[in-house]
Formats: sequence, C-alpha cells, structure tokens
Amino acid sequence: MRTMWIADNWKDYEIIDCSKGEKLERWGRYLLVRPDPQIIWDVPRTNEGWIRRNGHYHRSKKGGGEWEFFQLPEQWQIHYGDLTFNLKPFSFKHTGLFPEQAANWDWFSEKIRHAGRQVKVLNLFAYTGGATLAAAAAGASVTHVDASKGMVAWAKENAASSGLSDRPVRWLVDDCVKFVEREIRRGNHYDAIIMDPPSYGRGPKGEIWKIEDAIHPLIRLCAKLLSDNPLFFLVNSYTTGLAPAVLTYMLSIELKQYQGTVTSQEIGLPVSLTGLFLPCGASGRWEMK
Repeated sequence: MRTMWIADNWKDYEIIDCSKGEKLERWGRYLLVRPDPQIIWDVPRTNEGWIRRNGHYHRSKKGGGEWEFFQLPEQWQIHYGDLTFNLKPFSFKHTGLFPEQAANWDWFSEKIRHAGRQVKVLNLFAYTGGATLAAAAAGASVTHVDASKGMVAWAKENAASSGLSDRPVRWLVDDCVKFVEREIRRGNHYDAIIMDPPSYGRGPKGEIWKIEDAIHPLIRLCAKLLSDNPLFFLVNSYTTGLAPAVLTYMLSIELKQYQGTVTSQEIGLPVSLTGLFLPCGASGRWEMK
C-alpha cells in the first residue's frame, strides 16, 4: 500500500535522477537541474542528462541563487492531458509549475465531473493556475485568487493556451485572507475550496504571511464559506513542520459539522532511474461521504 499520492500520469515531465541535493528533470524537450533540500543521498550521477542540461539553478550559501542556461528558450510549453502550461524559469529555482500537484488535479477533477451539479470552486494562493485550469476543464466555475498580479496574468495565459478562456473563471489579484473575510460578509458560498499557501509571503500591501501562524485561522474562516452540500476541501503544504497528520487534524476539527472524511498524505513524483518516489510536500483532502 502506497503511503504517498503520486503524480504518475505525466508524459511531458519526469524526474530522471536525483543526488547530492539536486534533481535532474525533463520538462518537455529540455533538461533542468534544480536544488531540493530533501535529496540528502549521494549516489553516482551516471545519467548523461546531468551534463547535457539546458538549465541549472545554483543555490547560494548566502541564500537565493541564480540560473545558468545552456540553449534554453525564455519560455516553452508542456502539456498534461488537455491542459497546456507556459514555463518560464524565474527567481528561486521556479518554473511556474509544481508537477506533483497533478495527483490532486486528477482527484478533484473526477469529483467535479461526477458531482451531477454545477460546482463552485474557490482557489486561494492560486499561483499560475494549475488547479484552476484542472477544475475549469472538469466543468466547475472557479474563483482564482492570488496576491501577485504577475502570477494571475500568467494563469490567464495558461488558460488561453489550454483553450479555457471562455470558461467561468474570476481572476482576482487580492490578499487571500482579506478576500475570504469579505466573501463571508457578502454571504457568498463555495462547494469546494483549494488552498496552496506559501510557507512565508507578503500580500499586495506588505501583509506578512507565516504559515504556522496563519493556516489554521484561514481554514477556520474558509469553513464559513462552504455551501450546505460541499464537495471537497484541499489544503497543500510545502512546509516541513506541517506533516500530513497536522493537516488531517485541522481539517477534521474545522469541518466536523459536515458528514465527510479526511485523508492526508505526502505527495510525490516517480524517479525514472530508480523506480522510487521523491516526496514533494503534503496534502490534506476533506471530501463529503
């Protein structure tokens, strides 16, 4: 029995190998080497991709780091099913996509498709829109909220590339906590909530977000936005201290008024060279029984 949810349906993405704090990945036609603090093992780097890489993000001992490029375009696309994502390497090793989240996209897309009704989804800290696109493609109407104007524009670009520009999506640049508070006052409700909060961040007006302090109050607030017949509630964490059991506990106590079940696991990606799985964070899933 697997103790991790695996995103193993990718064709345009794979982790080829990982060793000494770095992973060798294939993003479509291009190979990237990026750091990952969980890769504490030191095994021989036998795959030639380590040498033939198109991009390499080098961590700095002072914090941060920088990209080194070898014949890598400024932007290119990869696909997941019918979804298309525009990739652009930018600050702190990122490309604009977290491929492991496909494990969650598959899970909630099936729930939306089989709901037998119109489903309203709220996606908080929605980044470049992976979950928004998956939910919209499955037939949901989505409210996409992120504090970064650039990320919301990028998400719209991904929607257009995926042929989803005409779907019912509200694109909002806003502080997620303040938006939720306003929605409660307005009396609005959602059938499903997705949140992918950062470990640390700032809102549009410099508001500080620290996940250990803010995640439980936000789950409590979001519970007030759920409809009378909610479908699911998904919380993602990339913070080491927030183990799956912590997500289960918070979701269980805040959603106990509903007849649902909570399951939390690590999420991960397969490593092609070894057949093993690299953990990439954790997810907590509440769903109606």
